[in-house]
Amino acid sequence: MEYILTLDAGTTASKIALFNTKGELQGISTKEYTLLTPTALAVELPAETFWKAFKEGVSEVLEQTKANPEDIKALGISAQGETLFFIDKNGNPLRNAIIWLDNRAQEEADILSEKFDPDQHSFKISGQVKIVPTWPASKILWIKRNEKNIFDKVSKYLLIEDYLIYRMTGELVAEGSLLCSTLYWNIITKKYWDEMLDHLGITADQLPEIKESGEPVGELKPEVAKELGLSPKTMVTTGALDQVCGAIGVGNVEPGMFSENTGAALAICAVLKKPIFDKQGRMPIHYYGIPDTYMAHTFTTGGMVLRWFRDNFAKEEMSVAELLETDPYNVIGDEVAKVPPGSDGLVMLPHLQGAMAPEANPKAKGVFFGFTLKHTKAHFARAIMEAIAFIVRRNIDVLEDMKIPVKEIRVLGGGARSAVWNQIKADITRKTVYQTEMEEAASLGAAILAGKAVGIYKDVREAASKMVGIKRKYEPNTKNFEVYGKAYQKYVKLYEDLCDLFEVD
Repeated sequence: MEYILTLDAGTTASKIALFNTKGELQGISTKEYTLLTPTALAVELPAETFWKAFKEGVSEVLEQTKANPEDIKALGISAQGETLFFIDKNGNPLRNAIIWLDNRAQEEADILSEKFDPDQHSFKISGQVKIVPTWPASKILWIKRNEKNIFDKVSKYLLIEDYLIYRMTGELVAEGSLLCSTLYWNIITKKYWDEMLDHLGITADQLPEIKESGEPVGELKPEVAKELGLSPKTMVTTGALDQVCGAIGVGNVEPGMFSENTGAALAICAVLKKPIFDKQGRMPIHYYGIPDTYMAHTFTTGGMVLRWFRDNFAKEEMSVAELLETDPYNVIGDEVAKVPPGSDGLVMLPHLQGAMAPEANPKAKGVFFGFTLKHTKAHFARAIMEAIAFIVRRNIDVLEDMKIPVKEIRVLGGGARSAVWNQIKADITRKTVYQTEMEEAASLGAAILAGKAVGIYKDVREAASKMVGIKRKYEPNTKNFEVYGKAYQKYVKLYEDLCDLFEVD
């Protein structure tokens, strides 16, 4: 039996998984870590923390599965974006990695926005509709302006995938799905953006060689193989951004397909044959995990709203779930299923942390509108689920306005476990919704890329067809189109009518 090992390097945990070549999960380990927040805006972590979590997870998976390390043919990576490492000439980190969540570079983002106005300049090069503090370009400028002693010593700037590959193989490589949100990579030419590098005061020599996702990089260094308990013959491969891996892991590999990941946030991905730039600046464009393929991709509020509801208003449901040894969301979902579509006129705006795509309004607030004495707790829970589905439809509307077709939806993340929520999404978007067998979609996507890299499959599409299975299909119920059509119009109008009030503190 041949196996593929994957590392999903997440924000607060690393997940290590072992798959066979059919895409069947053999073992999995999750190792959490605590982010450091030295100031209100700063978020950091020592590079060694990521490596320690990876090493411990590999050991645990090998113990679980009793797999022969000689049978692990490839190692693939799913990685968080925008987390930046600063490496000296000896290959050692000069300081803690700056995590993607870090927001300290606000002044630097403003400086870059003034120099490279997205509306006029950077959008068509980077694909990003705004210049924000989380982009690595902003982080580098902050280091230059605030930690000059570090800036002067940096030999290489690496993203988290690049750093882990370097630790394993000694090779310095990067790939486009992570590079496209650095703001110093051109998604059209697939080369570093010299004008931005010049402004930052760095050179292309300080950045890794560029490869495609799903390419072999090199075998594990013998000393690293020994440290990890793996074979030195295991091939390390380029992976992709976690959202790209997740989309690939549910089989989103062709134009016309659309995947949405309802976790704490809601992420959407639509595959494109070529970059299509939104003239209204609503939809960012990213590079995908398949050569010369792109995706419309953005984030907005997601399952955190339902979690807020659970933690604050569903103590009874949580107690019932504990007695039944089930997930509290299952209990909530059972109650939601008893409420009619449209929540008897109750509509929610789920903007508890501002509105992101496509509204891009950080001042927006959460709103429940239209409740009466007949509305119950279950109505409010269903209104939340419908509100998230309205966001999905809003983004699909933007895509279709850009002439990007959406023929079907693949769901992943915690929200994909909810049958009632999947049906709500099908009814509101009027698209067929597919739930796949493997919940660990990002890990499976990394395995697909790694399997392609070592020749187990000829390409990503073939690998996905062999490794991704459909668990259930949700067809839109035409009987609910009218009520949801009216509710959706109310949702859009409610947001638009309240925009002026959102500006009032």
